[in-house]
Amino acid sequence: MPVLVQLVRNSDRSPSPRRALLIAACVCLVSFAAFWTAQRAAGVSMIDLMVYRAEGRTVLDGLDLYAMRATHARLPMTYPPFAALLFTPLTLPGVPVLRTLATAGNLLLLVVFVRLSLRLALQGRTRPPKETSPRAARLWVATLWAAAFAVWCEPVWTTLRYGQINLLLAVAVLWDLTRDPVFPNGRLQHRWAGAGIGFAAAVKLTPALFAVLLLLIGLVRARGTGWNPWLRQASTATAVFLGATLLAAAVLPGDSLRFWTGTLFEAGRAGLAEDTANQSLRGVLARLPRTGDPALWWPVAAAVVGVAGLAAGVAAGLRGERAGAVACCAATALLISPVSWSHHWVWCVPMALYAAVRGGAGWAAAAWLIFCSYALWWAPHQPGSSVLARGVAGTALCALYPLTALAFIGHLLGDTLKARDHRGPGDTVRPWRTSRTA
Repeated sequence: MPVLVQLVRNSDRSPSPRRALLIAACVCLVSFAAFWTAQRAAGVSMIDLMVYRAEGRTVLDGLDLYAMRATHARLPMTYPPFAALLFTPLTLPGVPVLRTLATAGNLLLLVVFVRLSLRLALQGRTRPPKETSPRAARLWVATLWAAAFAVWCEPVWTTLRYGQINLLLAVAVLWDLTRDPVFPNGRLQHRWAGAGIGFAAAVKLTPALFAVLLLLIGLVRARGTGWNPWLRQASTATAVFLGATLLAAAVLPGDSLRFWTGTLFEAGRAGLAEDTANQSLRGVLARLPRTGDPALWWPVAAAVVGVAGLAAGVAAGLRGERAGAVACCAATALLISPVSWSHHWVWCVPMALYAAVRGGAGWAAAAWLIFCSYALWWAPHQPGSSVLARGVAGTALCALYPLTALAFIGHLLGDTLKARDHRGPGDTVRPWRTSRTA
């Protein structure tokens, strides 16, 4: 991975990259084809995609959305009603065609996700290339090589295995966070920056934490500049979220009332907290000995980690480390969510790329090793597996993703303290840029 980053950094001094781009495209296609073959050989059912389809069918049939149970596993609806409205087109194609379209779409989204992640990680380190320039081609070379590797990460593999929408929501969020709201001269550049976050939050509430991050940075900046692009972006995200939610309430009033007054607070609806796949703080606490129901411990732990994670993210943003702020916010959201299944951790991609650019080869190698080793599943993880059966090492493996996220947040907090200690009396905190050329 560091080799890919160096390729992007040195692109101005490189010859025409057409051959390198062709090789990268071939490697990516071969990797994706091997992945697709492996998924089919494993007989994946894409069970979550089937649940989405059933939710869309339930809306069209005018039935009770939150009483619905789909597939042999009897899985319920857990998303807000707006998501079910989006799922209605999934009822049009047959199941085999739908599975093919979903896999192809997710692979395409992975390439876009990697591209946006690299763009975010490189902001402030290199000037943005024109799309037709050799440097832009070099960035695509790095993107295709990284995508060829990232598809084998456990969160990405599982996302495609289940037919999940994680990559779609992540791309919507990163599209917002890689836009510069204003030109260097102060004129508005992307009036709809923030809409992607609002859309993602309306489909699945967890991305709303990115709007909180923008709001906090905007409030800090407002002390010196007043109304600013970050407050505008947070306001746009909020407006889009409210608009989508009100639209769903107008179309599905009964389901909306039931979700926002009851279903939203049923943490156990999504599954067992102690399931190994639940890589949130609540899941870790539920798997510890003598904790059982984590209800007494989880709110406190979530509050502490939430405050620390947002503080680290805001501080990184104010230093101009936009990629660090975004990755820290994603890690915080995954930690404090009641349920963060392993496939929700597709945010390991921007975290690993940020580590490659800013932390060096060691950090990057560690990040990719953790998320590509599937070590999460090495310990006994069948339903009913006891802590004693797993042992200390097994219990730690079952908490691998949260431990990695906590280490990442701690590292950013350490950077904040170092930056504060090294500031002179006349120095100021460098703001999150309003332009990549600033």
